Amino acid sequence: MRSPIAVLTVIAGLAAAVPAAHASNPPTSTGYGGAAATVDRLASKAAVDTLRRGGNATDATVAAAAVLGVTEPFSAGIGGGGFMVSYDARRRRVTTLDHRERAPLAMDTESFFENGAALGFNDARYSGLSVGVPGTVLGWERALRRHGTITLAQALAPAVRVALRGFVIDRTFFSQVEENAAYFDDVPATAALYLDPDGTPRDVGTVFRNPDLARTYRLIARRGARGFYRGPLASAIARTVREPQIAATADHRWRPGVMRTDDLRAYTAPERAPVHSTYRGLDVYGMGPPSSGGLTVAETLNILEGYELGALPRATAQHLMLEASRLAFADRGAFIADRRFFVVPRNGLLSKDFATSRRARIGDRAATSPAAPGDPYAYDSATSRMATQPSVTSTRAGTTTHLTVADRSGNVVSYTFTIESTGGAGLVVPGYGFLLNNELTDFNFTSRTHPNRVQGGKRPRSSMAPTIVLRDGRPWLALGSPGGSTIITTVLGLLVDRIDFGMPLPTAMAMPRASQRDTPTTSAEPAFLKSPEAVVLASRGHAFALTSEIGAATGIELPGRGRMIAAAEPVRRGGGSALVATRRAP
Repeated sequence: MRSPIAVLTVIAGLAAAVPAAHASNPPTSTGYGGAAATVDRLASKAAVDTLRRGGNATDATVAAAAVLGVTEPFSAGIGGGGFMVSYDARRRRVTTLDHRERAPLAMDTESFFENGAALGFNDARYSGLSVGVPGTVLGWERALRRHGTITLAQALAPAVRVALRGFVIDRTFFSQVEENAAYFDDVPATAALYLDPDGTPRDVGTVFRNPDLARTYRLIARRGARGFYRGPLASAIARTVREPQIAATADHRWRPGVMRTDDLRAYTAPERAPVHSTYRGLDVYGMGPPSSGGLTVAETLNILEGYELGALPRATAQHLMLEASRLAFADRGAFIADRRFFVVPRNGLLSKDFATSRRARIGDRAATSPAAPGDPYAYDSATSRMATQPSVTSTRAGTTTHLTVADRSGNVVSYTFTIESTGGAGLVVPGYGFLLNNELTDFNFTSRTHPNRVQGGKRPRSSMAPTIVLRDGRPWLALGSPGGSTIITTVLGLLVDRIDFGMPLPTAMAMPRASQRDTPTTSAEPAFLKSPEAVVLASRGHAFALTSEIGAATGIELPGRGRMIAAAEPVRRGGGSALVATRRAP
């Protein structure tokens, strides 16, 4: 029998031979020939390796995203969905791909109610009820067929290698399991993958492998998206939702969902027109409904365009940003939902005149929330007025992940995808190695009448805001972030700091953050609360609620002549990874 010291030596040697997902990688890189920024070193490497082999930005995006499905499984993966905003250099246009999850057809406004009362969030989340039909796999396939140069099998190959070889568990991975452990241990398939036999998370420094996910990726590589949405895997997904396998010792009640294989077979991933707005002479492109990200960022920027922010004291500019965001979130809550089920006043929300009317409501002191929504229908002649109602923005954090990629030909992708909360619904599909999402809790699931209420076949409203900014018709900046509804304010802050205050992108990314989402208190990071500006804002009536961190952004700036600046978070969520294909000019 080996001594304990010998066993520890073997484990240490094994860990040293296997890469760590977040270890010692630059959060900023400048160079040429292509760039990628993600939260994870292995994902950024997969993207840049794909670019160096001649792949384009879409190819590299899917390769990186598949790796994130292995190394960031509590944030995103094939059990979820997302939104992709892409610039096509040959066609010189921006397109968007919606592969947001969709409610099973049997869902209705009563699905999250019991005995006449709505379920609490955790009761709704940790269940089959919260699982939307996943869209990620079809999204990847459609993106590659429309804009890529390699096959889905080629794009998945790096992720298969990572899943088989493994990676060293870091503190972020451990913490994300730890916050879910009380629920993960109720589900044998989830516990077997992510917990030690004693029910605790696998230790930091040990090697994590996922051979089941490697086999799943190989199945999809052979059969394409059909291998996910039809056949044994589709049946396993539907069965996990309808009949969750729960341990006899479980100390929580896990409610069954209603998803059928027909829901998977019928899933679509449509290409949609991007949200387009202008700000300070730049063209800003984002994602439209069912995401609220593009419209809410655009409306807030339209309101702020009436101020010379860069010439103002920073505390004054921040007051205006918080108040503009408060008003835009009031409109987001009332007027944005899946356009197949609700007529969104898109033109009105984008109207500069509507923004002027909202700007007039901003005073020298913080307003009271919830704020009254405006009337965008009055500025939207193409849209008939619909019955709507305000709603309070949820302050629950969503995990999610964002990656940004650019290639040597000028193609750019800004991509956010997710399984919603950290760990999704907590349900691993037995034998397939991935967690299912809890996206249906993004509906106003406690309401029977709100535009974003639960309905069969509907996509829940999202806050994801992948963004591409053009200058003189060419990509200049691409960025995005995870963080639930704080995604919108994170993207907004980055744009204002870069455009109005002239901060370098890496500097803007490292700045302390605050997030006002039409709530009585403004969420703020510790460093923000220690700033001189926070004192001034408090004197203007702003109340703050401490939160550990807001967002985990990535972005790429393209200043010209083929040069690229890739930036990721230096600290948030363990720090990100930004790489370039080469540091030498061609």
